[in-house]
Amino acid sequence: MEEAIDAYISRHIDEEGDYLHALYRDTNIRLLRPRMASGHLQGRLLKMLVRMIRPRNIVEIGTYSGYSALSMAEGLEEGSMLYTFEINDEQEDFTRPWIEGSAYADKIRFCIGDALELIPRMSLTFEMAFVDGDKRKYTDYYDMLLPRLPHGGYIIADNTLWDGHVLEESHDRQTTGIQAFNDRVAADDRVEKVILPIRDGLTLIRKK
Repeated sequence: MEEAIDAYISRHIDEEGDYLHALYRDTNIRLLRPRMASGHLQGRLLKMLVRMIRPRNIVEIGTYSGYSALSMAEGLEEGSMLYTFEINDEQEDFTRPWIEGSAYADKIRFCIGDALELIPRMSLTFEMAFVDGDKRKYTDYYDMLLPRLPHGGYIIADNTLWDGHVLEESHDRQTTGIQAFNDRVAADDRVEKVILPIRDGLTLIRKK
């Protein structure tokens, strides 16, 4: 039933596009954890959110294969920019050609390194952030990003249901990292927040 619903949704939303479809296929063939790529539904949602928020700049933490970056860049207005940070330098050989060969290459700045170190060094203003990096550091990302976000800006965090492991007692650092992040956001009265049960959980956070 779940697969049938997924197929139905895919037939009734905007098309993925040939370039993203080819990237998703290549991700599944060549990379070890292809499930980390956003995919058709989440990609179209990210584009739609960019269209709605209309950010001048976006920060993404966790580029992986570049699927989410390209999806968001597709929704950017002229003159806007997406800064995407990937800590795993071994990922660069796969991802950079896909970004630089896309129709949105001029809207994406691909940075290799730790976002927690690089972003504070940059005089960067942004109205939207997409967090999909190291789950153990989600709270650190949040604490870094929120003060740099204007009122009415958004943080969107991926994997916040973590295959349901958020319901369990766990000593796994990735699970406890997501749990700590969810608890921090839930208790923070500076923001409005909602968790969407899409794929592995997507939290939308708006700074009041």
